[in-house]
Amino acid sequence: MAKIAVELEQALAYRELSGGPATPSSRLLAQGSGWTVQDVICTSGPRDRAFEEQHSRISISIVAAGTFQYRSTTGRELMTPGSLMLGNPGQCFECGHDHGRGDRCLSFGYTPEYFETLTGGARFPALRLPPLRALSPLVTRACAGLTKDIAWEELSVQLAAQTLSIVVGEKSNPNPSAEARVARVVRAIERDPTAAHTLSDLASEVGLSPYHFLRAFEQVTGVTPHQFILRTRLREAALRLSEPARILDIALDSGFGDLSNFNRTFRAEFGISPKAWRKLQPRGSLRTCFTFSSISAAE
Repeated sequence: MAKIAVELEQALAYRELSGGPATPSSRLLAQGSGWTVQDVICTSGPRDRAFEEQHSRISISIVAAGTFQYRSTTGRELMTPGSLMLGNPGQCFECGHDHGRGDRCLSFGYTPEYFETLTGGARFPALRLPPLRALSPLVTRACAGLTKDIAWEELSVQLAAQTLSIVVGEKSNPNPSAEARVARVVRAIERDPTAAHTLSDLASEVGLSPYHFLRAFEQVTGVTPHQFILRTRLREAALRLSEPARILDIALDSGFGDLSNFNRTFRAEFGISPKAWRKLQPRGSLRTCFTFSSISAAE
């Protein structure tokens, strides 16, 4: 399991021991004139009440771990790792955890004035973007920023521009009746993305035929099970490329059968080879990105 998900599990375990409320823990990662980036860990679960909130800024939140339901007056979506939660100023919403405990997000906030300089003042017509190939490099770079220094301002500008260009014209077809089953599978994949997750096995796990499971999964998450598993493996491999381990070992540990397949798939996803990607990663010692004290302060 990736370090990001491990730290979420640690937060959940700490809440279980302390018996405290499910108050989200928020840590400011970077800020500038008109923009902020925060690391948000939520330990809510099925037994916790979902409270209505309101976006004060334009918001793009990258789901780094966990699943949750994102609801507003315009609909509802199941948020999964690699997807983007979108919000406009003044928009009321709820985040529920009916299908599992906890999530972790990287939340990018923009003032309307600053966002207008980037995009011409447009707003989001949808609640979510699924884990898409075009977004994988930006999502992985953002997750890498939890453990090392990156150019946050540059990333926030790129994320805003690319998200809006993709989301315009996107239509959502939520299927609430399928959410619980799909969320269960997503969490199983997230726990061990390197396992041999066949379509038949995943469908059997939630009591559906492969055909109906494939339709439900794509309808709820926006991608096929194969695409979701592949991109989950590739994101974790991309994060590990900043480590001194051999690329071959990273490929095998990430669930790829051979190096040539890994190189070909990685290039298709990120546009460059794993070796070239490694050269672009900042070097230096890892810094701790989460401590229990941050939860205690929030509680």
